[in-house]
Amino acid sequence: MSINEEVNKRKTFAIISHPDAGKTTLTEKLLLFGNLIRSAGTVKGKKSGKFATSDWMEIEKQRGISVTSSVMNFPYMGHQVNILDTPGHEDFSEDTYRTLTAVDSVVMIIDATKGIEAQTIKLFKVCRMRGIPIFTFINKLDREGRPPLELLEEIEEVLDIETYPMNWPVGMGKRFLGIFDRHGKQFVRFNGNEDETYIPYQDLDKPENQDLVQNSTFQETEDELALLDEAGDQYSLDAVLRGEQTPIFFGSALAPFGVQTFFDTFISMAPAPTARKSTEGLISPDNPEFSGFVFKIQANMNPAHRDRVAFLRVCSGKFERGMSVKLARTDKPIKLSQSQQFVASSRDTIEEAYAGDIIGIYDPNAYRIGDTLIEGKESFEYDELPQFPPELFKKVTAKNVMKAKQFKKGIEQLVQEGAIQLFRGSNDESYIIGAVGELQYEVFEYRMKNEYNVEVMLESIGERIPRWLKTEQVDRTMFDERNLLVKDREGEYLALFKNDFSLRWFKDKHPDIELVDLFEVNQYDQSYQ
Repeated sequence: MSINEEVNKRKTFAIISHPDAGKTTLTEKLLLFGNLIRSAGTVKGKKSGKFATSDWMEIEKQRGISVTSSVMNFPYMGHQVNILDTPGHEDFSEDTYRTLTAVDSVVMIIDATKGIEAQTIKLFKVCRMRGIPIFTFINKLDREGRPPLELLEEIEEVLDIETYPMNWPVGMGKRFLGIFDRHGKQFVRFNGNEDETYIPYQDLDKPENQDLVQNSTFQETEDELALLDEAGDQYSLDAVLRGEQTPIFFGSALAPFGVQTFFDTFISMAPAPTARKSTEGLISPDNPEFSGFVFKIQANMNPAHRDRVAFLRVCSGKFERGMSVKLARTDKPIKLSQSQQFVASSRDTIEEAYAGDIIGIYDPNAYRIGDTLIEGKESFEYDELPQFPPELFKKVTAKNVMKAKQFKKGIEQLVQEGAIQLFRGSNDESYIIGAVGELQYEVFEYRMKNEYNVEVMLESIGERIPRWLKTEQVDRTMFDERNLLVKDREGEYLALFKNDFSLRWFKDKHPDIELVDLFEVNQYDQSYQ
């Protein structure tokens, strides 16, 4: 099979939502379709003991949340599916934003009882800015929720995107009868269990279906459908692929109901990998020379081996295990002899991969997030991945000074994953951890104890406003506790200002000092702030 044929089989997408909208539950159902698991777990699985496959960290099982992006690969209907399940909690949005650079489309889950929520808006804006096609699954139809027409109106007004319902629900909660599959021209009947009855439209008039069609809820929904056909937007796959229209699917991930109809339709519509921007222009996925970029690094996926895995999105050519490539940042050759595909933390050795595939490669402490790997003599790098300045800062020390070696190793490895950032005090070389949200510190503390056997003490220095400075402009006498001078991992100086007043005071007193705001130079952040 040619490279182009292999590329066209790939469907690589992320699942995004506000916390508790049902993202990880939907992911579990999709894994069932791929025959990767025999029964689906849930995020809150403490009573049953059956946890979600994509929540593989112990802390995820204990807290009932997803705190790291998971990757799952499986074949389905002649395609190779790559699902990236992202953390819903806003404290881990940086991991999610970077994950979105590695996908070709997105499934956005909306809770039918709550509608559009804050994190959904943020993630949608990132997708819109990148031009990623968005497919919407409105979840929890087995509960009483908001009217479907009201939900469509909210999506169009709040997210400023056209909607086209691929299916339409008949009732909800206790009155839920099923969905009209507008795409497949059939009615999918909800039987109150995992069985679904598929009735072609032309068979609805048959005697055995009269109890259904004479139901008042069914008849009311037929009127809504007529209104949609008359006044709704027209379906356009081109508009979907441009990110201007979102197909809407209704269902229940937990029941489950409507998931199979959604997934089959989604797979038929979702785009295959396309060309990607680089420093040398667009790189086509069927370019014969292999290339890809690292969008995530994860330490200790197998705690017994203390391993580090770099997650690589293949962008062109064919990956073969054992091949030699070049790390564009350093121009050094690297042999990719250890490579894996995933179902969360479970993995199998993979011999080959094509554009769109997500693979794990052993990291001998050589990679950074955003690194480009290429085959051949030409050298280029894919677009830089977003970096976000932290908002909270804490000093961190080891409770037991005898564990300084493990303490240093743990911090260095966890920082390289990108969720937290490390700074050193310019005078005392103290360790300062910066994070976007408080929950990241809980995860950091938990993982230091459980993966590196080091208990840490965290001392808050509060919210700070970070500004980078040019080295030649640094005069230590300008700084104190209110305007704390530190260094980042690259040795660059920055000041951590206590508040807006401190920042303005410093600017007024030192007008010649150039202060760099990372938000302003980061186009990602500019777009959603």
